[in-house]
Amino acid sequence: MVKEIDARGLACPAPVLLVKEIVEREQPDQMLVLVDNEAARENVSRFLTSRGFTTESGGQGADLVIAAGGGHDTMPRPAVSRPRQSERAGKIMVLVGSDKLGAGDDDLGVKLMASFIKTLKEMGDDLWRLVFINSGVKLVAVGSPVLEDLAAYEENNLTILACGACLNHFGLMSEKKCGQVTNMLDIVTAMQLTDKVITLG
Repeated sequence: MVKEIDARGLACPAPVLLVKEIVEREQPDQMLVLVDNEAARENVSRFLTSRGFTTESGGQGADLVIAAGGGHDTMPRPAVSRPRQSERAGKIMVLVGSDKLGAGDDDLGVKLMASFIKTLKEMGDDLWRLVFINSGVKLVAVGSPVLEDLAAYEENNLTILACGACLNHFGLMSEKKCGQVTNMLDIVTAMQLTDKVITLG
């Protein structure tokens, strides 16, 4: 029997939390999840995939459908990938909350943030997650001065996450060029797993 879940009208991260609760409580083999925005579609699909489901998405606008089946991994675990750290290194998560660094002069702040992102490579394997929230998501979208740097980080297996609700707020969901769409559940879970959080903005 297919379990239908209506997550339309719910603000992030409520859709993925609702699906997570039902998966862990009822352990359905097949689901049909209704959502009404692209961020929810990506977040729910990624969560279900992490739990062993095969997903297919369809529809558009206010009527998006995610069909999922075959999930049997019902043990609670975070919807984030395993760290790539060596045993020696501590895991550092950098949380970027603005497209500018510091206050006083916006033009200077943009240049400083670009310089910071470019210099993050000096952390080496200690850098575990790079998470963008609020206006920080502008750095993963068209026109960002650091897209090439972020693409290089991804090629080196750094996990880059961008807040789906924030992308929607700034109208940048279709403009996103790198990173995975994420939600507050993933961000909080990553905070629990990391050794250190550096917050900017």
